[in-house]
Amino acid sequence: MKILFVHQNFPGQFKHLAPALAQRGHHVIALTAEHNTRQTALRTYRYPMPDPAPDPRHSRMGTTYTAMTDRAHRAARAAVQLRDNIGFSPDVIFGHSGWGETLFLREVWPDARLLNYAEFYYATKGLDVGFDPEFSRDDIAGQFSVVARQAHLALSMVQADAALSPTEWQADSFPAAFRDKITINHDGIDTDYLTPDPLARYQVPGGPLLHSGDEVLTFVARNLEPYRGAHIFLRSLPEVMAARPGVHVVIVGGDGASYGAAPRHGSWKDQFLREVQGRLDMSRVHFTGRVPYADFMSIMRISRVHAYLTVPFVLSWSLLEAMSMGACVVASRTGPVEEVITDGENGRLVDFFDIDRWSEMLVDALEAPYRYDRIRENARRTIIENYDLKRICLPRLVRFVEGG
Repeated sequence: MKILFVHQNFPGQFKHLAPALAQRGHHVIALTAEHNTRQTALRTYRYPMPDPAPDPRHSRMGTTYTAMTDRAHRAARAAVQLRDNIGFSPDVIFGHSGWGETLFLREVWPDARLLNYAEFYYATKGLDVGFDPEFSRDDIAGQFSVVARQAHLALSMVQADAALSPTEWQADSFPAAFRDKITINHDGIDTDYLTPDPLARYQVPGGPLLHSGDEVLTFVARNLEPYRGAHIFLRSLPEVMAARPGVHVVIVGGDGASYGAAPRHGSWKDQFLREVQGRLDMSRVHFTGRVPYADFMSIMRISRVHAYLTVPFVLSWSLLEAMSMGACVVASRTGPVEEVITDGENGRLVDFFDIDRWSEMLVDALEAPYRYDRIRENARRTIIENYDLKRICLPRLVRFVEGG
């Protein structure tokens, strides 16, 4: 079988699936954006993707809609070259719908089975938009922008023969008219690799060498921004650090904005730190920036308590990975998290906005880690039983693509 994966940042969610299909004897190639420099063992083709300066005369609505359509055109032209120059004709196309890349591929290869990675469908109410009033645009123009952002997602679902979402909550973000097309299956967590390690240690750059068993509080996000609750976490720290004078706080994440708007000046991290300036012992607060994956694993393995927050949005891989490594997770009581964590069983849940409760819960877990041993064990068991890569998720993903 000939299979084409389409993802602007390939391999992305196809990291395990694409090579597994190739190992099963399928002819697998990938189409990605030219700015994606990641190297894989699979043959990869790229479509041109310029990065023009934003035109202030264009609304966010217009910019989003036209950018996705333009990207679709570029991906489709590259697909035509694959068809005409090397004679490639896939039996299956599996693409991420988030950036519009699959919109015209049906016209290039009308006989191919078109599969959609349906990660998230934006809504004007009830999901991420408007959840946090501190950072939300509560006006009709903002709602227009969200509806425009739905356009390419809806068209992708109309064209798809079938779709896949990693969680029930994410699948349910899509309109009911599309729900029957969607299969639920997570990308998978390698629980054989992501294990607890009582001998783990992590050398903080320019700081202390921390070991498993030390009093370490961790927070991880791609970027330290409101969508992942960085403001709530940082605002909870003064009380936590005052109550626990020996705690070291390790915060992983960049200074950019992955989701939502960027701040008007500087970074979200700097803005939130200014709020608590003078109330933190910064010798015990360690910002690592983004770290290699091996460092992330070490940080999770030394963590006594791991804080995870998200608005109602896509669930982070890092939460499930932390649980696989036996982390004691205190997380936000939001829809995507509640699908995985049951309060008091495999983690603790706190209202996203309740800063006092965040401080209280984090202090309790830091103070008496032995009371959370069962929660740590249950956290790992949850991932093994529901999200294990090799024994559960990957076999199902292979069947989904192969049509079994």
